[in-house]
Amino acid sequence: MTIKEAILKSLDEINAVTTYLEVYNHIVKNNYYDFGAAKTPASTISALLGDFIRKGDARVKRIKQQGETYVYYLAKNEPNIDIAILSGATSTNITQPIQPVKSKTFNERDLHKLLSSYLKNAGTYSKTIFHEQSNGKDSNQIWTHPDMVGIKFLNLQTKASQNFLKSINRVDAFKLSSYELKKEITSDSELKKAFFQAVSNSSWANYGYLVAFEFSDSLNEEMARLNQSFGIGIIELKANPYQSKILFPAAYRDLDFKTIDKLCKINAAFERFIEQIEKLLIAQDPYYSSTEKELDEFCDAYFTNDTELEKYCQDKHIPFDPEK
Repeated sequence: MTIKEAILKSLDEINAVTTYLEVYNHIVKNNYYDFGAAKTPASTISALLGDFIRKGDARVKRIKQQGETYVYYLAKNEPNIDIAILSGATSTNITQPIQPVKSKTFNERDLHKLLSSYLKNAGTYSKTIFHEQSNGKDSNQIWTHPDMVGIKFLNLQTKASQNFLKSINRVDAFKLSSYELKKEITSDSELKKAFFQAVSNSSWANYGYLVAFEFSDSLNEEMARLNQSFGIGIIELKANPYQSKILFPAAYRDLDFKTIDKLCKINAAFERFIEQIEKLLIAQDPYYSSTEKELDEFCDAYFTNDTELEKYCQDKHIPFDPEK
């Protein structure tokens, strides 16, 4: 049955005024609808019950309760409901609805290994920067620190061209990127908050990106506008990281060395990241490979095979479909 059919069937079987949470629990208990990997299925039920009312569907009715909440019932069951409840003279006794049974889900930081794998495949070394480990006393650390930083070196094939570039301008030998990572962005307000967080904490980098595991399709137009105005790129991260997509590219900016210096002062991991880059840039030929390995080991771990990737997603409860 469809999700709306499941709602109507549940209201009929409950045969009383009820909350959206009880409708959701009834659907799950009786296996009327498979919510799959949906992250907020109870909220979906709440929204669809509201749709019945807003669209004038006569099959469903609702009663306003204290605290701006509503209870719902099937119109055909109205004769079975106490007239005092229907008139609003008394409240229904549903004051402590049972919360929906939460399926295990992943944490935002579980996504870091997916992003590091995507970046490594694109030739970028990345490192997570934990803002809570900084020694600054600023309560707005999350607006200063990127979630992850990345470095991509210019891939010149000959020693002559490499040495020539280094002798002219070493900054041109690499590009630094900043990444603000979110679990999901489903509303305009969430998008703006996350986007301007990315703007704030990527001002030092050549490229700034906002990354999320899930974007609502309704946000495409606003994402395009923000990208055009502020130059922050947007990446849609997939459970299979190699299928991730750059939805909007980031605009290039010169490095802000004052902000880089500030981040080095307050965060030891960021400072060491910068030190590792410098070591690799000045490494002599006999030591280049070992210095590159040192940088790789310092940076975030990444997947080396698909079996490891699938097991990680399973262990962290990240929805993964190997066919997609």
